[in-house]
Amino acid sequence: MKHVRSLRPRARLIALGVVLLSLVGLLQLAPHLGANTQEDAASAAPLAAGSPRAPVAPAQEGEPDPCPPPSNIGTLVTNEYNGVPPSLQDERLVGPVDLVKTAQVDECGGTVRLPLYEGRMQDGTPVWYILTETNDEGNAEALGLNFAPKLTYADSPSVDDASRPRDRDAVRNAVQAADGTLVFDCGAVDFAPERRLEGDAFPPSVAEPGSVGDDCYTPLVKVTNAGGYIYNAPVLAQGISAEELSAFCEGEPDYSRVHDKVLSICPEEEGGGATGGTVTIRQTLGFSFARPVVYVSFESNDPVAATVEASTLTPRLGRLGLARDDAVFSAIERIFAFTNGPTGADNPQRQGLTSAVRGEGDPLNTFGGIPTLALDYSPLWDMQLGEWTQEAIDNGYVSRQTEEFAILSLVEQGFVTGPGGAPYGSVGIIINCPVISRLL
Repeated sequence: MKHVRSLRPRARLIALGVVLLSLVGLLQLAPHLGANTQEDAASAAPLAAGSPRAPVAPAQEGEPDPCPPPSNIGTLVTNEYNGVPPSLQDERLVGPVDLVKTAQVDECGGTVRLPLYEGRMQDGTPVWYILTETNDEGNAEALGLNFAPKLTYADSPSVDDASRPRDRDAVRNAVQAADGTLVFDCGAVDFAPERRLEGDAFPPSVAEPGSVGDDCYTPLVKVTNAGGYIYNAPVLAQGISAEELSAFCEGEPDYSRVHDKVLSICPEEEGGGATGGTVTIRQTLGFSFARPVVYVSFESNDPVAATVEASTLTPRLGRLGLARDDAVFSAIERIFAFTNGPTGADNPQRQGLTSAVRGEGDPLNTFGGIPTLALDYSPLWDMQLGEWTQEAIDNGYVSRQTEEFAILSLVEQGFVTGPGGAPYGSVGIIINCPVISRLL
């Protein structure tokens, strides 16, 4: 599949870009450090103890931050004469990397186009889904998916209730039919609800998801008659025919029929999928170990997170064991968010859920390990929700954080806590958000 980005614009993302980003950040930092006032901190209402919520706002169209700048800034050469990104030679080096190889990604974090697959329920109801990860390393490489061995441990009893039957945890089953399609044993998504989000700060005053999975639905699917491997297969439409779905090939989909992240969906286009088809989806910007990344959130077990992120409320994801991160047999990784980070659409230090709720752009959350940077990747992210303390605000320490261990250092020093001063850690939120590409 031909990538929509040419080599030339990507060549600007060489190692010099990292240095320039650091220099620009230092020059711009001073006017904005301490921009958060006590009033801003108060507007980011902390969560009540025992009732954590972690919304993640959808990507804003046209939002450039934190896309890397041209690497020829400050030089006498044009982009055309810069070298190719080192990541073209070794994906572990600096430069852009498409992690999901089947994806057609736009220049910087706006949209991604993926192969669309058609499956069905046992009663014949059509199911339209995508694939982003698998715990089958060979098939991940062959299909251009993220390899996520941690998915193996999603198919085990929850740490909170080891007596629960295995078939009622975070993975549902499917079988491969003779025609190559998947037949799912259970699980339905209702796309009919209207998404409602009201309020101007975190948490929003009203949050009602636009799609809801039933008790059996989960995006994690074990193909029981094909090796028993597990796939991350978010459902984007259900109970709608190919003919009806083709009305959305040019965009303007009916969100009472499809996932709220869908921009266009077309089962009749040439491309991947058992029957052919593609879907274009809105992405979100974030960071992993100080590298800008783009990802897509499809499901969450929390209604506020699902609403703000325009994702499907999926209670069954709550059966995953939490707060174990890189422990043996863990299915999850950590994602770090802030309730009261710097605000202001033009603030180069902008970050956090209050900023996102105000419509200033993506929350710019920080991920733990992703493919090419670490070995512990999982698309199942355990939300670590931080709140800058009043001491940090008064001393002007509040700034954009892009790296896991820098955040943990701030927690250790007492400048970041859990919501309302609670101990820092998991807030009980799981978000299924595959990382699609790395921008540097």
